[in-house]
Amino acid sequence: MNYQAELNKVSQTVQKQIAETEDKISEVQNEFAKTIEVMNRAVMSSATANVELGVKLSQKLTTARSPLDALSAYQEWLTEAMQARTEDTRQFAAHCQNLLSEGTRLFSNGRSKKRMSR
Repeated sequence: MNYQAELNKVSQTVQKQIAETEDKISEVQNEFAKTIEVMNRAVMSSATANVELGVKLSQKLTTARSPLDALSAYQEWLTEAMQARTEDTRQFAAHCQNLLSEGTRLFSNGRSKKRMSR
């Protein structure tokens, strides 16, 4: 092959690799946007639940007839609040893991295929 033909072949290969990489980046961006959207809904849901939990505590404290009733209301509130934070943390970690796994999958598949074809 002459120099120009070899240069054209290399150029086409590089352009194809760039296009494939851009497609993968676009897929990762779309997955990232979807995950962020789901996370935003989860945060809003959690915030709403937290407000409702606070209202529930306020109502129980208002109707408390003794310090023991008030203590019981706080204990119930604290238990529910801790359970909610634990679930929020679990969901956040799952979303982050999903995002990392998807990005890794998209980019590692391309490398694996290229290595296998060599």
